[in-house]
Amino acid sequence: MLARAPVSVATSSRIAASSTPSRTGAPRTLVALGLGAVVVTVLFLIDAYAPTFFAAPLPTRAQDGLTLALSVLIESLPFVVLGVLLSIIVQVWVPPGAIERWMPRAPWARRAVLSLLGMFIPVCECGNVPFARGLLMRGFGVSDTLTFLVAAPIVNPIVIISTHAAFGFSDGILVARLIGGYLVANLIGWLYSRHPDPDKLLTERFLETCEIVVQERGDRGRRSLAQFIVELRSVMPALVIGSLLAGAVQVLIPRSALLAIGSDPALSVAAMMLLAVVVSLCSNVDAFFALSFASTFTPGSIVAFLVVGPIVDLKMIALLRTTFSTRVLVGMTVVVVLFAFALGTVVNLLV
Repeated sequence: MLARAPVSVATSSRIAASSTPSRTGAPRTLVALGLGAVVVTVLFLIDAYAPTFFAAPLPTRAQDGLTLALSVLIESLPFVVLGVLLSIIVQVWVPPGAIERWMPRAPWARRAVLSLLGMFIPVCECGNVPFARGLLMRGFGVSDTLTFLVAAPIVNPIVIISTHAAFGFSDGILVARLIGGYLVANLIGWLYSRHPDPDKLLTERFLETCEIVVQERGDRGRRSLAQFIVELRSVMPALVIGSLLAGAVQVLIPRSALLAIGSDPALSVAAMMLLAVVVSLCSNVDAFFALSFASTFTPGSIVAFLVVGPIVDLKMIALLRTTFSTRVLVGMTVVVVLFAFALGTVVNLLV
């Protein structure tokens, strides 16, 4: 049966017992600054000791990296805001029990339905994170929410239309992407449904956010505004950091190194998965980007790119870290990468 309380009793007690404010902000800022310093140092070292490694000089690469980071941020921001608004609708405006009573009681059946919910929500992975946070605050289980979160950016209507526009039904890329996204989402949901203490899958900061939202008093308009501010403050720093990382990594890894192995059945899958993590494209448009590699890379590698990117790219990992523990992110990444590699290999064998 679905839990109706936003957080468990144990979680509420633990949060209430903590009288000191969270001090995670300063360490996270230092980590971000340290990572930025490392990236800049690496760029200067490459420019000094291996000037022929990149075709463009350092100032040009730095400008390209900043441009790429800004493009990822600008592309993602509208969907993040839309996701926050949808989260507020679910959390504040939808009456209690309105969603839950339509859900099957059996856990596997409930996850199967939730993994199809994204078909009715035209939001990419960036907006699905705040929407999933709203489901958690409403009382949905962690495994149920993860199932939705993994499947939604792949099975949503805009992604289906854009993937069909790019590839049609050639080489089974569209069908393999949809089936693969659905299966890996339910696999992840099943794995984490077996965890004995779901609260440990969430970050302390998110649990504190749940408490703030639950304790907010006033009419729906006041509560909506409060949640909008809380969600943006939680998600936006991660989105900015993820966008900067995506831009930095793209100027550190020569694209030619990836293209050189595009025709190998196994290495092409690995290369396209790495590319998906690095470029951090919105799932609504990544099919058109992948189309530019279709003549060089194998169909299985294209499928792997389209499955991995919406789930575990750099931007998405940064956003997920606002809610889920590092151990969850590592586990998800391992499962998704292994599944996508197997799926891409099977597609290469069948096509």
